[in-house]
Amino acid sequence: MKLSELIKDIKTKNVLNNRDTEITGISYNSKTVGKGEIFVCLKGEHSDGHEYAKMAVQNGAAALFCEKELDIDVPQVIVDSTRHCIADLAAAFYNYPSKNIKLIGVTGTNGKTTVTHLIQRIVEDAKHRCALIGTLGYKLSGKDSYHDAKHTTPQAPELQKTLEMICENKIDYVAMEVSSHALEQNRVGGCDFDGAVFTNLTQDHLDYHITMNNYFEAKALLFRGLKPGGFAVINNDDEYAERFKAVVPEGVKIYTYGIKNDADITARDIDFSIHGAKFNCKVNDETGAVNLQMNGMFSVYNALAALAAGIAMGFDKDICIKALEETKSVDGRFEIVNKQPLVIVDYAHTPDGLENVLKAARELTPEGSNLICMFGCGGDRDATKRPKMGKIADEAADIVVVTSDNPRSEDPQLIISDILAGIKTVNTQKVYVEPDRRTAISMLKNIAKENDVVVLAGKGHEDYQILKNETIHFDDREEARKVFN
Repeated sequence: MKLSELIKDIKTKNVLNNRDTEITGISYNSKTVGKGEIFVCLKGEHSDGHEYAKMAVQNGAAALFCEKELDIDVPQVIVDSTRHCIADLAAAFYNYPSKNIKLIGVTGTNGKTTVTHLIQRIVEDAKHRCALIGTLGYKLSGKDSYHDAKHTTPQAPELQKTLEMICENKIDYVAMEVSSHALEQNRVGGCDFDGAVFTNLTQDHLDYHITMNNYFEAKALLFRGLKPGGFAVINNDDEYAERFKAVVPEGVKIYTYGIKNDADITARDIDFSIHGAKFNCKVNDETGAVNLQMNGMFSVYNALAALAAGIAMGFDKDICIKALEETKSVDGRFEIVNKQPLVIVDYAHTPDGLENVLKAARELTPEGSNLICMFGCGGDRDATKRPKMGKIADEAADIVVVTSDNPRSEDPQLIISDILAGIKTVNTQKVYVEPDRRTAISMLKNIAKENDVVVLAGKGHEDYQILKNETIHFDDREEARKVFN
């Protein structure tokens, strides 16, 4: 694509050394930039891409996308913010692929991964093809295996390239997790969303957003950007529900779901067992029984969110319910890895997430048996949630094992101290501390009795652990199976 064609719809301040160069791709990494690509000078927390522009040109970059004039003799497109404009640049390069598909975005603190999986199953049961993009990677169909991803929502060039590939495969729907970081950093700029789903909003990422209001405003960007004729699905039980409704543009239809409050789609007569959750759902004036293979009240909410999205897309209620019933739990989401004792691996890494998982696990704990919770908190992340999670574990579980999650650059012992600040129990038979996660899981063999329930929280599907500058292979599910089987 010619440079002039690529930037024709982008608001530029200036274009220098304007040779109408052929552009072969988009890159923001000076080490891996390909010959003929345009190098985008992004400013990050720890580095500035403008400082690597010369290296990028030496490695083959044919043009620069930057915020200031650089003393380099190649075409330079100067804009106010490269981070804001890179999404539009990528969308233009890949010929705006989202215009050719039905793109459904799912946002919220918890539940995004499960809801996108359920939506994918609903769409496919309705005889359409649906791809999925999210925390676990991307997949072109429910039967496809995952392709790795570094972020819940990919960076703009990777995202647009993935959407183009989806179009080339003649897939007409995409269910995509949309993180607050992606919205704040405009990674999804250039995407035309046909629908948006809001799961819930509770404390997370305050190391980045600072306040809950900022966190809300980031999430709200997804709904503000919906086009007329689209739809918005909103959790009517969440305290932010009315604020989300208020930002939905005119011409976008709102569908609500809930359990406590009146909504378009509701659940009643909810019952839990080791096999999953059962409930009666009401869709407007129609009712239907639902038997999920997933457990916990949060799973009921996730199912209602996906059901509401299915109804919003025009699919038959019974097809949607059948799809919900046929879907097994997502990897690392309330995943049962052992039966006696019952061992559950879950990704819960927020106060709300941990509380909900422990409530669900308590429902499965026989009278007279113990609910055991092992968890840690991530380093270089919101530290204010650590004592809150300690308090929740202390109050909700009978036995607590505090360990490491992904300490990153922080001292694991200091993270554990932050968690322990929220724990009031001083009984050493109730609270154990073991910084090494593998050893902590091994300890559970001697702590847990046959009818106890053990929750390994925080890492879920992750198969790695980040220790300072080293990333090692580590999978809670593998470790638990070794210990208990």
